[in-house]
Order: sequence, then C-alpha cells, then structure tokens
Amino acid sequence: MKAIICTKYGTPEVLQLQEVSKPIPKDNQILVKIVATAINSGDVRVRSLDVKGFMKVIMRLVLGISKPRKPILGTVFAGVVETIGSKVSKFRSGDKVFGMTGFNFGTYAEYVAVNQNSNVVEMPQNASYEEAAAIIFGGHTAIYFLGEAKIAEKPNKKILIIGATGSVGTAAIQIAKHYHADITAVCSPDGQKLVSELGVTNLILYDREDFTKRTERFDIIFDAVGKTSRKKCEKLLDRGGIYTSVNSYSSEKKQQLQLLKELFEKGALKATIDKTFQLDEIIEAHRYVETGRKKGNVVLKISK
Repeated sequence: MKAIICTKYGTPEVLQLQEVSKPIPKDNQILVKIVATAINSGDVRVRSLDVKGFMKVIMRLVLGISKPRKPILGTVFAGVVETIGSKVSKFRSGDKVFGMTGFNFGTYAEYVAVNQNSNVVEMPQNASYEEAAAIIFGGHTAIYFLGEAKIAEKPNKKILIIGATGSVGTAAIQIAKHYHADITAVCSPDGQKLVSELGVTNLILYDREDFTKRTERFDIIFDAVGKTSRKKCEKLLDRGGIYTSVNSYSSEKKQQLQLLKELFEKGALKATIDKTFQLDEIIEAHRYVETGRKKGNVVLKISK
C-alpha cells in the first residue's frame, strides 16, 4: 500500500511517499481502507519535534530518538471497513467508519488496522469522508476542554474562545452553541467572515484590540491555540470562572466520536474545511498547516 513515511524529524521534506506492507488485521481488529484523513497542528509538531526545553527530550523518548518509531503519522481517519478479524462482532465489511488512533498514528496511509473496541464508530450518515475526517481532531479536543470547563452545567454561560478560526476553535464555537453559551470570539480580521458565518456576533479582532484589557467577565475562557496563560486572562474571569487551554493534554474517548456523529447528523455541527490535498501533495499540505493561517481543517485525500 502507499503511505507517507516520516524519515526523520525536520521540515516537511522529511515526509516521503513510499510503498509499504498492507496491515493484516488481528482477531479483534478491523482493516479500514482510508478515504480521508486530516492534517493538524499536532501532526506538524510531531514531524518537526517543535517543543521546547526538556519537553524535547521527553518527546524523543515517547516518539523515538532520531525519528518516529511509528513512521506513518496521522491520527484521524474516515473510510470503509474492508475486512474484519475472526473475533470482530461490532463491525461488518462495508461499514463506513471514522476514528482516532492517538499515539498509534498510522493514518497517512491507504489502510489502517484498529481494534474494534478502540476509538472508532460508524460515520455520520449525512457526512462525506472528507467531512467526517475533518470534524474529529478539533471536535474531540473542543469537547474535552469544554467538558473540563463544565459548560453543560448551566445554560447561557459566557465564554471567550481565543483562536476561534482553527480546527479546535471552529468546533468549540459550534459545541458551545449546542450548550446555549453566550460566545465571544477572538480572531484575526481574515477570520472574521468565517466566525460570523458560524453564528458569532461578538468578535474581538486581536490585531486591533488587546482583549485582556476588556472589562467584561466570562464564566469560561478557552484558549484554542495555546498562546495565552491563566495569569494573562485572570482579570477576565468571573468569580468561579474557569480558564482552560489546549496546552494541556486532552484524552480521546469513543463518546466524543459519538457526540460528534450525533451533532453532525442533526445539523448542529458542520465541517470547516479550508483546503484539501492529495496524498502526493503531503509536503505542500504540511507547509500550509505550518504557516498557522489555516481556517478550520486541512484534509488529506487518500483514495476515492
């Protein structure tokens, strides 16, 4: 099968399209023919080992010393179950599925084998493969951090979303709307149209105003890009308010996929896709994501 191999840590040019062995599913695994995956900031960080100080040592120990020990990167997928292991009971050949592989990676490839009990569920019935792949990373991250901030505990919470136009930010807006939150979004002038289309009327353009100087208070502040700190935002928090940021780790759960599926099927969540690249355009795709200017998600099309 064709796969993108990360030959070492470095610039996008370390990614190479190669022929590798097709996975053989074990008894409890399903073999998924991947139609689409997505490229996110986490993929870029792993490829480039873009972490500072002692974290670089830790990341090398976790991921691999001189290069990723799991060289096929990518953590989200949407595709079709091609074959199943002898003990699989939850899926059948032909099922359309989407899911997350976490630190097992492996989705920049034509096929991936995953355990039937891992983070994989049937795709939203009304979603294309590209849409299904696009909603996962930002969606599960937003669900996790907004859940940590207890957004569901009472309606009409005031929330400030910093970095509202990325994959996490666009998902956070839609999920916050699902919980009837009062949303204020921080974005660039280039992202103003997108945020408005997502139904947010309270906008702060960060190049024209220092949002930390505002006098209003928020129940939740969610930094969807990890460029602030609680200390910097302290004065914006209401009494008992919660600050949360993507700078900390978010755990992946099947329930997050189920919620994304439900929200998409009833029209409460839509995929925000900036650009779509083909498998042999992987270097160009990583270059684009690395600029930090993407709006929503960048999809990598694997097969038809």
